[in-house]
Amino acid sequence: MSVVQQLLFPVEPPGISAVDFFDSAERHERGAIYTREEVVEFILDLVGYVPAKNLSRNRLLEPSCGAGDFLIPAVKRLLTSFRGRPIPPSEIEQSIRAVDVNGAELNVAKKAVEKLLLGHGLSGKAAVKISNIWLRHGDFLVSDWPDSFTHIVGNPPYVRQESIPEELLRIYRARFSTLFDRADLYIPFFEKSLGLLERNGLLGFICSDRWMKNRYGGPLRGLIARDFHLKAYVDFTNCPAFHSEVVAYPAVTVLSRSKPDLTRTAHRPKISREVLGPLSRALRGEIVDPSVIESEGVVKGEEPWLLNNIERLNVIREIEGNLPKIEDAGCRVVIGVATGADRIYVRLNTEFDVEESRKLPLVMTRDIESGEVNWKGMAVLNPFGDDGKVVNPGDYPRFAAYLEEHRLGILGRNVSRRNPRAWFRTIDRIYPELCAIPKLLIPDIKGSANIVFEEGMLYPHHNLYFVTSNTWDLRALQAVLLSRVAHAFIATYSVRMRGDFLRFQAQYLRRIRVPDWATVPRELRKELRQAAIARDIERCNVATREAFGLNQKKWEALAGN
Repeated sequence: MSVVQQLLFPVEPPGISAVDFFDSAERHERGAIYTREEVVEFILDLVGYVPAKNLSRNRLLEPSCGAGDFLIPAVKRLLTSFRGRPIPPSEIEQSIRAVDVNGAELNVAKKAVEKLLLGHGLSGKAAVKISNIWLRHGDFLVSDWPDSFTHIVGNPPYVRQESIPEELLRIYRARFSTLFDRADLYIPFFEKSLGLLERNGLLGFICSDRWMKNRYGGPLRGLIARDFHLKAYVDFTNCPAFHSEVVAYPAVTVLSRSKPDLTRTAHRPKISREVLGPLSRALRGEIVDPSVIESEGVVKGEEPWLLNNIERLNVIREIEGNLPKIEDAGCRVVIGVATGADRIYVRLNTEFDVEESRKLPLVMTRDIESGEVNWKGMAVLNPFGDDGKVVNPGDYPRFAAYLEEHRLGILGRNVSRRNPRAWFRTIDRIYPELCAIPKLLIPDIKGSANIVFEEGMLYPHHNLYFVTSNTWDLRALQAVLLSRVAHAFIATYSVRMRGDFLRFQAQYLRRIRVPDWATVPRELRKELRQAAIARDIERCNVATREAFGLNQKKWEALAGN
């Protein structure tokens, strides 16, 4: 074990292991998703673990092997690389390492490995010995790994933080700087695996692509930018890469411990050996494939990786160089109110038996599905006064009675425990004056933009983002946000959800660029406004294109998803 690895990966005290928590867990609880064999073979090809080489000289690691989706094909390749000559057990003892937290799955993999070894001429005793050396039952993230590896491949577990016991999460956070914000468990699998790569070693993982753009992926992106090279990226959106459906879109990522060079990308290939075999060669630079795009400078510090459409990205970069961000142009992007207990704080206005000043009309996603506001009569409890402080319940007898009726449910929230004197406050502060301010309402998840004008009567719910402005005419801004330009920004920076839906979150909306309002000609202002009022998307597009000064080629580059 190198000095760096000893610092990064100290041995944990005995007894601290995810085995205690996940050994008997169901597959979905431990994030086990099984990869199709064609995709496994594709990844092994991408990292160059091919039987044409003498693979006994390499060291391959599978950090979450399960029943052997990656391990078994890798073992087959290793044994095939001997080309029929006898296989001395001592020659392959160090060739492979695999680990899994689930003992039952690991035993399935062991039996399969032993069967393969027996079939290639090893004795029963030797096969058992080798499988015991190769496979380890334990928690990869807290295990000591004395060797470095030439190849690391797999499908790291997709487990959300809230599914990890707090004791274990504290251990992981102390060990891994990339386990940041809401990062899922596969993130530290990347960090530790990268730390175990030898010089010019290759890592090939298939997993969710969210970290490539999301805030929580920033530290991992920064780590890669400092010490590694993104060799290849393959978008598997809507491709059946697994034996079961997944919510998040997967991608194959190949990283090397080497200096930055070209990054080759491909998108949504057909899952078949006939397609993936040649594609792997093109992604390694061995043959030419017009569907494979070569790029430089993809990885820049902690910045999001923008890999889906290089032509569109070039236009986006040009716009970013010429125009201010939407918030620098006098607009403000905000999310609606979170209460911590909507079943108590959000009800029909007529069902709230509290003083009028203690409730506000609430606009929700379902109120704007048609593209216009059609308020269904919901309201939100308002614990705040005009001074921004929580009110004294004693001054509002009906409000106080309602709080007492629901005291237990209210006190169960984290925000109540953190604010014992203001135990009845909502998570977010409520600003009653916001009701009277005109705003643009934007649902979080949509296939395409649904930007709705609200004239200044309602308070937004937390499933809605909203935009206000002290410079732009909101109707004109609505036209821009309904246009191809805004959609291109969101599609470039947003992660995608099932059904190809985009996330219209504040972090992505704030990336949108717009001209300074003062530079927009008067007639064009009028046309933008009228196009939005008519909800004529084509008119919005034509006017926005003129406002941004985009030629036909650049405009066409912004099209699509």
